[in-house]
Amino acid sequence: MAEMDSQDVAEPVAPGEATKNGARPTDRHDLLQHSREFLDFFWDIAKPQQETRLEATEKLLEYLRTRSEGSEMKYALKRLISGLGIGRETARPCYSLALAQLLQSFESIPLCGVLQQLEEAHGLRKVKKALVRSALFANLFGVLALFQSGRLVKDQEALMKSVKLLQILAQHHNHLQEQPQKVLVDVLSQVPEATLQEILPKVLKADLSVVLSSPEHLELFLLARRKVPAKLEKLLGPVNLFSDENLPRLVNVLKVAAASVKKERKLPSVALDLLRLALQEDQFPRFWKEVVEQGLLKKQFWPASYLCFRLLGTALPLLSKEQLQLVMRGDLIRHYGEHLITAKLPDRFKFAPEMDEYVGSFLEGCREDPERQLALLVAFSSLTNQGHPVVPTFWRVVRCLSPRALRDYVAWLRDMFLQPDLDALVDFSTSNQKKSQDTSLHMPERSVFRLRKWIILRLVSIVEDSQVEKEEDLIEEVARFCLFHSFFETKKPTSQIPETAQQFSFPLDSRAREVVSNAFFSLLQALGMHSRQAPTQTQEGQPWSRRLVQFAGTLLSHTRNVTSVTAFTPQQRQAWDRMLQTLKELEAHSSEVKVTAFQHLLLLVGIHLFKFPAESCDLLGDIQTCIHKSLEGKIRWTRSKAVVGSQEPPWVEVLVEILLALLAQPSHLMRQVARSVFSHICSHLTPRALQLILDVLDPEKSQDEDDSLVVTDDSDEKELENVKDSDGSDSKDGEEEEEEESDQESDQGEESDEEARDCDVDQGFREQLMAVLQAGKALGGADSDEEEEELGDEAMMALDQSLASLFAQQKLRIQARKDERSKLQKERVLRRDFQIRVLDLIEVLVTRQPDHPLVLELLEPLLTIIRRSMRASSAKQEQDFLHKTARIFTHHLCRARHYCRDLGSQVEALHAQVGRLVQQAGRQADSSVALYYFNGSLYLLRVLKGNATDSSALKTPKKQKASGDTNAKCKGPEATTCLDLSLVTPAYSSALSSFLTKRNSPLTMPMFLSLFSRHPMLCKNLLPILVQHVTGTARPRQQAQACLLLQKAVSMRELRLCFENPEWEKLIGQILAKVTENLQTLGQAQAKAEQQRELSFLELLVTLLRTVRRQNLAVDLTAILGMLRGLQQGEHPTGSSRLYDLYWQALRFLGVRRPKSEKKDAKEVTSAPQSPVSLKRKKKGFLPETKKRKKRKPEGTPEPEAGPAAPSGEQTPSMGKKKRRRRKRTKAKVPAQSQVNGGPAAKSPAMDPSTLATPATGPGTPAILTTSPSIPAKTLKLRKKHQKQSQVNGVTPAATEGPADQKQLQKVHPKKGRSGRLPQSSPPQKRSRLSLANGSPSLLQSGAKKKKAQVKKGRKP
Repeated sequence: MAEMDSQDVAEPVAPGEATKNGARPTDRHDLLQHSREFLDFFWDIAKPQQETRLEATEKLLEYLRTRSEGSEMKYALKRLISGLGIGRETARPCYSLALAQLLQSFESIPLCGVLQQLEEAHGLRKVKKALVRSALFANLFGVLALFQSGRLVKDQEALMKSVKLLQILAQHHNHLQEQPQKVLVDVLSQVPEATLQEILPKVLKADLSVVLSSPEHLELFLLARRKVPAKLEKLLGPVNLFSDENLPRLVNVLKVAAASVKKERKLPSVALDLLRLALQEDQFPRFWKEVVEQGLLKKQFWPASYLCFRLLGTALPLLSKEQLQLVMRGDLIRHYGEHLITAKLPDRFKFAPEMDEYVGSFLEGCREDPERQLALLVAFSSLTNQGHPVVPTFWRVVRCLSPRALRDYVAWLRDMFLQPDLDALVDFSTSNQKKSQDTSLHMPERSVFRLRKWIILRLVSIVEDSQVEKEEDLIEEVARFCLFHSFFETKKPTSQIPETAQQFSFPLDSRAREVVSNAFFSLLQALGMHSRQAPTQTQEGQPWSRRLVQFAGTLLSHTRNVTSVTAFTPQQRQAWDRMLQTLKELEAHSSEVKVTAFQHLLLLVGIHLFKFPAESCDLLGDIQTCIHKSLEGKIRWTRSKAVVGSQEPPWVEVLVEILLALLAQPSHLMRQVARSVFSHICSHLTPRALQLILDVLDPEKSQDEDDSLVVTDDSDEKELENVKDSDGSDSKDGEEEEEEESDQESDQGEESDEEARDCDVDQGFREQLMAVLQAGKALGGADSDEEEEELGDEAMMALDQSLASLFAQQKLRIQARKDERSKLQKERVLRRDFQIRVLDLIEVLVTRQPDHPLVLELLEPLLTIIRRSMRASSAKQEQDFLHKTARIFTHHLCRARHYCRDLGSQVEALHAQVGRLVQQAGRQADSSVALYYFNGSLYLLRVLKGNATDSSALKTPKKQKASGDTNAKCKGPEATTCLDLSLVTPAYSSALSSFLTKRNSPLTMPMFLSLFSRHPMLCKNLLPILVQHVTGTARPRQQAQACLLLQKAVSMRELRLCFENPEWEKLIGQILAKVTENLQTLGQAQAKAEQQRELSFLELLVTLLRTVRRQNLAVDLTAILGMLRGLQQGEHPTGSSRLYDLYWQALRFLGVRRPKSEKKDAKEVTSAPQSPVSLKRKKKGFLPETKKRKKRKPEGTPEPEAGPAAPSGEQTPSMGKKKRRRRKRTKAKVPAQSQVNGGPAAKSPAMDPSTLATPATGPGTPAILTTSPSIPAKTLKLRKKHQKQSQVNGVTPAATEGPADQKQLQKVHPKKGRSGRLPQSSPPQKRSRLSLANGSPSLLQSGAKKKKAQVKKGRKP
């Protein structure tokens, strides 16, 4: 900003503007009149924020449009041109853009004049050596501004000067590099052909070696060849750029161009021009082979490779079908595939998103040519790494295909799945794969499996993608294809089933069928979800699962042509037939809502019969039984109803068991099915059915019933499959890291085995070992040496065998224990995962049926889960289980809008449950757990209270009537509800007493505040406990909490409505008495808790006084007023500013005004001697004497001489004369604020008892204290103003002071300040920093800060 500031201060004087006598130009005087807003435009233009720059440029142009003929235009032009040479690189483009906008908006400004001013300001001939770089950039950005304005190509003279200037700038390659040449090419690309013919000999040398020396010269050559080929041929003669001699030069030029755009990550324009020239001259195959694949790719230079990739993406719309085949089967596309494999590692640049944009734009541009779309998509799908295509299975560019191209592409995928043509693939292997000695990695069977796996996932992803435009026939074709090849085989082709005509060139093994079956169920889940392009039903109104079941039935009926991979037993076939019969019966009841859920469940379980025949057969029988019973009769269950004595469980319970069995399977599809079905049957839920769900969530019962429910998991098989089917596409670094990790794991495994072996050695093994050694005579006493000598070879061999067998048995036992532990851990994980899935049913119940009576049975089980999960491990699975349970309990249950309205005979049980939850909340060790229990009790109170709180809470204060009516309104709804306060009050009273007495209570204050706000009548019953604990033997912290609870409760409008007027006044009086009793010891607190208690007492007092004043209560405030007045005369050791503020807030409600704080007079304060260090520090920020504000004094008043500070008890002569003069002029009418010679301080009139009115004690008059009810408001304002003026001048006003006295005071004391007005008092937020008044209590004065206290001369200690 320094350079910009210098332009404002000293602009260079233009020639012709200076006068002969050297005076400033005339516009310099006009510049002084420019507004600050206009000058700020130029500062904002140079800021780095783009929005700020653009906004400043627009405002500058709007400003200049209204003053286009004034000096502002000249100044703006100078300022922008001078700004081009600023040393900050970020500011130059800003000024260049602003100058371009200015020239574009005001075409009257001549461009040659701008070039002349540019030469005058930044001429290269007269510039200093240190400013050469700035001048070069200024000229470059100046030409850029002329070009961006769009007027340069229209002005021939300015164009020639700009071209000449760019040629001069091109000679300074060290500073500007190739930028001038690039600007020159951009300028010449916009000029007409005639102008280019004239300029071309001046800018292009007639030497081909110079043309091929840099990308800029080559780009200029290609521009001339495209626009003026005749002139170029006349200048250089016939030139063949694609000759054998020029091809290596082209490679070098393109490499330099690739390096120049490394940071920009874009395609150089010279490369695109060369590509177009090659296509135009039919030299594309030679250019692509020799320059791109054999030239740039052999450089082993990644910027050159990225240039080739961008050239490939840009060339796609320009190529024919034959040229596209040439490009997509060469070395470049293989190199791109290797990049995709190696770029999977982190911190690697990934070119795939950029290539996707190229492919997407190509497909969008040729939607009318589906053959080209299909050719490109097939080419990319044929690029494989050992059989696995490198493009992802979910590729967004498929959305750009036309319907015909998509249909042909699906057909190609299907044919490639049936008969893989490995020769048609562009296959490659990475360097690490080539080094591998494993022959199984290069087998064709492995490549076929990897290809088929990718194809089936690609087919499913096309159907699952909702943004792909596809027809219904295509969806059905893919679904039938997956179903047929998952569970069926062809025996004999038939025309009735087109899938039987599909023959495999490579047989479909079991692994491939498993992949296809998993993909099929994923597709089934996608078809079952609501989406736009994959609807849940066909055009005929049938669900997709129904149509697929019909197709499976057709396949089962053609036993001569089709056979099942896993043949059905007679029982399973019978279950299938009965399922079809049940579906026909359900179609007659299709109008019922639950029938849809039953159909969905029946169809999905029936399809699962092909994958899990045994389990699905049993489930189908149970589901059919439930369906028949549910259609026979409807039973509405309440909380009080239960099935007693029935031999057979209701259909709902059986269906719940079926859903639990489905949730035990690790299938997301089954999880969604269970949620959907349960949402339709939860209204028919019975207590026994709910207990089945809760037993799964109960850890004790779920562990006891593990044998009845098996949780399956296919993770091991999936992991094994993933290991076998790994792509092998990791880079060398990735493989080395995996080897190192495996070595470390093996080492750790060996160490852990040794540690476990050492730790698991028990006493029994020791005894067995001793017995073996003694039997082999390996242990002995004193003659052990002789025994060792007697031990022969056979005995040694026998001993070795015994020891080996013993240690082998011990190793087996250790391994068995480890396996048992891992098995238990795995079972624990599976059980927890199953419980997380079962919570879905609970969530469905509380969200779909919040008013169901059985919802109340969920409170304590959910709280038990939360309490136990809090103490569980911090594993992610445990945390997910806890968070989900807490979310259901808090958001879906306690905060639900609707709740049970039909309690029946359970009212007493709910009252007992409320007390139980409150007691359990007080027994918890963690406050977070106690909060859940307390919120559960509040939810039950809400249920018991019913809907009574809604009508009373919506009433505004204007609708409230007399106190008697309001009390009736408050008590009326309570009497109509099921809530009995006499039953729940003891529990909350005990909890509140525990909270206010126990040291570490799990209960917190927000719990009771929430209780008070929701249930004011209950708060009324608890108020005596709060009043009792305000005083007494309670701890200071708990007394402070009681005060805060009382403060919040008294301020509640709902609580006020629950009291009659006399009752409310009596309560306020009792609380005031307690507070008055506690405030007797105010200021004696030493500990932090005691100080906080005193603050709480004062806050409660202020709240009570505010309530008394606003509600006009007849409360006797004499005691509290006397107590507060007594605090002024006491001597207490401590205090705080907060205590001081609260004290005066209380006195303000009693009618006592707070005295104004005085400003200290620097001449009356004794100056302490300062050290040289402090003087030195002050000198750093000193103001000059001319900048200091001087006080105006009347004429004849002598200036006090600076002298040393007077000792204690004395005063300087000047100060003494000033004091005596003031007292004489005031004629003793105004007493001095303080005696300098040690006299006692005068009392403040604000605290004079004579100025206080006697508080009213009658029942009908308010007890608010004021100075005098007869004084009008204007008189009070005048008195307040007079007090301000007198206090500023060092005098405290008397109570009987009148306007005449004020006039005399104003005559005696001259006004201060430059504006002639008296300085106003400090704002309220800064009053605590001023000195305390004499009338303030001594206990508050002693605790004030030292810098607030006024230092007076001669004051006695």
